Amino acid sequence: MFEMSKKGGTDKPTEPTMRSEPTVRSETTTARPSAGREHALIGASIHIDGELRGEEDLLIEGEVNGTVQLKNNSLTIGPQGKVRADVYAQSIIVDGFMEGDLYGSERVAIRKNAQVRGNVTSPRVSLEDGAKFKGAIEMDPQAVQSATGRNKPAQAAAPAPRPQGSPQMASNPGASSAVKSAT
Repeated sequence: MFEMSKKGGTDKPTEPTMRSEPTVRSETTTARPSAGREHALIGASIHIDGELRGEEDLLIEGEVNGTVQLKNNSLTIGPQGKVRADVYAQSIIVDGFMEGDLYGSERVAIRKNAQVRGNVTSPRVSLEDGAKFKGAIEMDPQAVQSATGRNKPAQAAAPAPRPQGSPQMASNPGASSAVKSAT
């Protein structure tokens, strides 16, 4: 359709609906969360310390330390991205360096060039061959809801009701005779 110079030159697109985009974005098209949706970009020279929250998809090519909360959106850590944070998002794609826990309410994908040190909690997890990963993976939807605060507090705090008159069961099956003799 149109040619852009390698140096980010001033060539204008011939299509009126196309926009000129930074070269970082075109180099990381494989790391984009979804091809049809726009997302915010934290460039390679940006460093953020603290809490990062938002209501749109995000691509990180810079450095983020602290907490990242995009509970209803997707996060992509690009090949140049370095994140040292606990991350809460709907969908998480890691293609760079990540140190901290990942909580994906839908999925977490760790690509082959990624380096991840931390625990992953999500109902769907993919780990490509070649990725470096050190941590634990928990694929339990209820654990994700507990971590992201999307469950009802009464469910998490209240134990399951026990029928009246039933004896309390011991956690060790061999100890059940001790419970019976104590009543």
